[in-house]
Parts: sequence; structure tokens; C-alpha cells
Amino acid sequence: MSKVARATLYRHFGGTAQLLAASFERLLPRVEVSTASGSVRDQLIALLTAQADLIDQAPLNITTLAWLSIGSVGSDPADSAAITSLRSRVIEEYRQPFDHILTQPDVRAQLGNIDATFAIVQLLGPVVFARLTGLCTVDHDGCVQLVDDFLTARKQGDKPIPAESSHDLNRPGVIGGPC
Repeated sequence: MSKVARATLYRHFGGTAQLLAASFERLLPRVEVSTASGSVRDQLIALLTAQADLIDQAPLNITTLAWLSIGSVGSDPADSAAITSLRSRVIEEYRQPFDHILTQPDVRAQLGNIDATFAIVQLLGPVVFARLTGLCTVDHDGCVQLVDDFLTARKQGDKPIPAESSHDLNRPGVIGGPC
């Protein structure tokens, strides 16, 4: 589609993984930092709904290929660097708006010392799973339910539940342990 010879592409990119990573990186939709004001609930609903809409509008075949390529790292260090760069960009794009909300002092006071990474997994994970499996589309009402369930689970009486461990989305792992 680029109307550029294959040899020219590989002179610039060096390998298939680098070319794929660069292509997928350009296809990623920009995630805007939420400008919603109001309660933490309102801010999270606005953000989760916006991200759910982005995920729902992304072509499934391209998205699936991009997510699959993020997980595979070849033996070539340049390929590994390209995939790591793509993975970092995806994580940063989707996590930054959540961090913007979840690190606010008033949100910390309301929710306690929340593990932002695990909160993102809890909120956005069902949206991604629903999209990948085709079980359903998570619409605004679904996002409201996810946020309400998350906030309910974060409270124990009037006390916030403290974060128990730190999670790193840059490292794959097991839910319940380090991500």
C-alpha cells in the first residue's frame, strides 16, 4: 500500500517485527486525558466510556494483530526494542488518563492508597475482554456498572481498602500476583 519497494522498507526498519511495530503504533488511536470534572465516579465513567468507545471502534483484526505482536519478542535485539517501544506506547496511551484521575489527592483521600495499575486492569480489562471475545459491547451503561462495582469494592464500610501490592503492566504475569 505504501508503494515503496520491500528492500527500501527493510533498509529503514531492519525486520518484520520493527515494521509491524511501527505500523501498529501509527494505527493506535489517541487517548485523550479526561477533562471531566465532578466526582471521581463521574470522571471514571467519562474516561472508561471514552476508552470503551475507542476500543469498540478499532478494527478487530488490526487490534488483535497489534496485541498479539506486543506479546511476541523475537531473538533480534532490534525486534525486541521495537516491540518494547510499542508495548510502552500502548500502556502509556491507555494508562495516562487513569493516572491523571487516580493520583489526584482528593481521589486518594476517597479511595485510599490505590494501586493504579491494578485499578486499570479492573476497570479496562472487562472492556478489552468483551471486545476480543465478541461476547458483548461495553456501552455507557456497562461502563457505569463497571465503575460502580469498582468503587463499591474499594470501600469497606466508610474506610477505603488499602492497596496490597504493586503491579507492573510492563511485565506479564498472573492476576492476583504482579501483573
